[in-house]
Amino acid sequence: MTATQSPLTVHQFTMRFSSTPRGARLARRLCGHRLDTWGIPYGSDVHDAITLIASELCANAVQHGHVRGRDFHVLLTAAPATSTVRIKVSDTRGERLSHLPTTLPEDPQDGDNGRGLLLVEALADRWGCSPRAEGGPGKTVWAECTAPRLA
Repeated sequence: MTATQSPLTVHQFTMRFSSTPRGARLARRLCGHRLDTWGIPYGSDVHDAITLIASELCANAVQHGHVRGRDFHVLLTAAPATSTVRIKVSDTRGERLSHLPTTLPEDPQDGDNGRGLLLVEALADRWGCSPRAEGGPGKTVWAECTAPRLA
């Protein structure tokens, strides 16, 4: 007899991280580990894309959503029934909602910033930004990707 998974099963990982570059790196690594344990193996295209999205959203929370003394929050979910992985990153700075830049520097040497959400736009099936739903100040930026190998 083989064990079957309920179609309602949803994997979930949630944690608060310090709003520092170290916190963003830790969040990326832990998200990558969870994806692997959920059946999206290290080195696969889907794993790499979702991990890069997580990295960009966490880096943005640290760089643009930082409020001294406040953490950012990550919620990673995977729904095998719909083959969907969703990452939500919430920070505590609400006056700056995320959006795609309208222009990019013509010369890549002109700036190292401003391309993160373009990567998210290119890699995610859907993404968006909204005021933080959990209450309190801040915003949540989320992205969804199709992941057919979810266990």
